[in-house]
Amino acid sequence: MQILLIAIFSIVLSVAAQFMLKLGMSSLDVKQVMAGPITPRLPWIVLTNKFVFAGFALYGFGAVVWLKVLASWDVSKAYPLVGLGFALTVLVGMLLGETVTAFRVLGILLICEGVWLVANS
Repeated sequence: MQILLIAIFSIVLSVAAQFMLKLGMSSLDVKQVMAGPITPRLPWIVLTNKFVFAGFALYGFGAVVWLKVLASWDVSKAYPLVGLGFALTVLVGMLLGETVTAFRVLGILLICEGVWLVANS
C-alpha cells in the first residue's frame, strides 16, 4: 500500500508539472518569443520562465520519487499506473475550465479500466 501511495504522489507531481508548463507557455513573454523566428534567445526566454522552470523541477522530483516505485515493483505493474495521470489531468483541466468532450471522457475511462485490469493481474 505504501508503494501505491508513493506511485500516486509521483503521478500527481507529473500532473502538476503539466499545468505549470502550460502556465509558463501561456505567459505573454513566452508567447511573444514563440511567435517569432527561432533564435538563440528563444530557449533562454522559455527556460527562465518561472512556471516552465517549476514544471521541469516538478517533473524531476516526480522522477526521483518514481525510482522508489521501480525499486519495489515490476515495471509491468508500475508503469500502467501512469495512465491515471491522464484521468487526473482531465479532471484538473475541467476544474480549470477546459472543454472536455464525451469522446475524451470515454478514452480516459478506457485507460482507467486498463489500469485496473493490470493492477489486478
